[in-house]
Amino acid sequence: MSLPAPAERAWPGAALPPLATRARSAAEDEDAPLIGVLALQGGVAEHVAALERSGARTRLVKVPEQLDGLDGLVLPGGESTTMTLGIEREGLAEPLRGFVGSGAPVLATCAGLILLDRAHLDLLPLDCVRNAFGRQVRSFEADLEISGLEGGPLRAIFIRAPQVRHADDAVTVTATVDDAVVGVRHGAVEGYAFHPELTGDDRLHAAFVARCRRA
Repeated sequence: MSLPAPAERAWPGAALPPLATRARSAAEDEDAPLIGVLALQGGVAEHVAALERSGARTRLVKVPEQLDGLDGLVLPGGESTTMTLGIEREGLAEPLRGFVGSGAPVLATCAGLILLDRAHLDLLPLDCVRNAFGRQVRSFEADLEISGLEGGPLRAIFIRAPQVRHADDAVTVTATVDDAVVGVRHGAVEGYAFHPELTGDDRLHAAFVARCRRA
C-alpha cells in the first residue's frame, strides 16, 4: 500500500455533470437501467458519471418518492452521520428498507456501507468500524482482487475507510486488505469500504449496471 499526500485525496467536490449531458445519455437508450444515487451528501457526482459511462440512466434520490421505478440504487461515500441525519429528516429510512428488501440491486461504498450495518439501517448482518484505517491523513491506495470481477486487480482508494466485522455466515467476503474485510455481498447488496468512483476504472460500476439490467 502507498500513502499519498493528504491534499491529493481530499474529499471531491466536483459539480454534477450538466443536466443536458445527462438528458442526452438517457435519451440515447431508454431501455438502459434507471439507477438512483442517494444524494443527501457525499460523492454523488462521481458515481453519477461512472454509472452513465457504464450505460445507465441516473436519478438523484433525496426524498422517498424518487425511489419509485428504480432498477438499482447506489449509496455513496461521504459522512455517515450527516447522511443519517438527512435520512431521518426526509423520512427515508423505511422506504430504503423497503427498497433493499425488495431484492433490487444495491451498491454501497464507504459511508454508504456504514449506513447498511446493524447500528444504522440494519440491512446487512454485519458491523462496520468507522475510520478503521485512520483519519484522512492516513488515506491510502491498494490493488485489490475483487471476487467475481474480471480484468485483474482494481485500484482502490481508501479515505477514512470503514472495516467490516462480525459478519454473519450468510455474508460473502469479496475483498480484503491486510486481512481486513473491505468488500462484501449479501443477496442483491454489495458493499465496499473504498471509493471505486474516484479511479476512472469503471469495472465495478459496469458490473453493477449489468446486474441492474438483468434484474
